[in-house]
Amino acid sequence: MLTRYIQTAMHQAVYELLDNNTFYGEIPSCPGVLSSANTLEACREELQSVLEEWLILGLRLGHTLPVLNGENLP
Repeated sequence: MLTRYIQTAMHQAVYELLDNNTFYGEIPSCPGVLSSANTLEACREELQSVLEEWLILGLRLGHTLPVLNGENLP
């Protein structure tokens, strides 16, 4: 369940190459989940790490997390 949720969220990620040749990534449906790095792969890895921390904190605090393409966490 958690793995599918993370995979679904990561498929919604959008990336942008910035003017300084670094990459920016975010998951629009998960407010505050964003990253930047020197390579696209590093940006993606950091974005997933931020997502995982965001989910853990949200679950611990009892926040309502977004439903992503039918994937939901209790």
